[in-house]
Amino acid sequence: MPTAEFLLIDNSNSFTKLALSSRDTVGISRKLRTSELTPETLRRVLRGWKFARIVLCSVVPAKRDIIAECLAGLSLHEVTHRSNLGVGIDYPKPASIGADRLANAAYAAAAYGAPCVVVDFGTAVTFDIISAEKKYIGGVIAPGLEAMTDYLHTRTALLPKISLIEPPGPVGKSTKHAMLAGAVYGYRGLVREILAEIQRDLAARKLRVVATGGYADLIAAGVKEIAAVHPGLTLEGLRLIGALNF
Repeated sequence: MPTAEFLLIDNSNSFTKLALSSRDTVGISRKLRTSELTPETLRRVLRGWKFARIVLCSVVPAKRDIIAECLAGLSLHEVTHRSNLGVGIDYPKPASIGADRLANAAYAAAAYGAPCVVVDFGTAVTFDIISAEKKYIGGVIAPGLEAMTDYLHTRTALLPKISLIEPPGPVGKSTKHAMLAGAVYGYRGLVREILAEIQRDLAARKLRVVATGGYADLIAAGVKEIAAVHPGLTLEGLRLIGALNF
């Protein structure tokens, strides 16, 4: 039976990811669609796992309540702006910062140094900025890549739903090809321009950029400013926060 000190839970809009972890290493993980998260599915996913403490970040309040109710009575730390993150916060309304964004910032600053930016390609794409003084100072939120392409499909009569892959080239030779070119090349342009404006605003000679989330590999392949792709970055941030707060 797998046993660990921490159960890490990243409850995001599309998927809820769970992992067992020590203070130093994230271990085995499982996930389920957040829309399918119920007390029964959560218990099923956790079956056979043993853990002493829980570290939770949630951006879906209704599902967060299900998780808290199912795990009531266990030692749980929910990530907020009041958590010890290993980084400071310089932001007007810190309580409004998403818990997943705080977890990303905590790990990025520890692993990659500062100043740095985390680009998280989720349901929305978020940019989280840590200053040279290792403080979370704010971010940028834009529509997610899938949300943009799904919008074209649902709002037009003839444009199909597409699976996002590297386009064959910039000039579309079919409707699908044209949509892929617009989505992937256009999105890379959006990411590059936002990163350039952030670097200008920080007056930073060097800006470390790390990407995570579902389409990180696809977009980062054409954005040289992104130095690293780390699929498990949020869970690593939860591990780090667990070690700092228990």
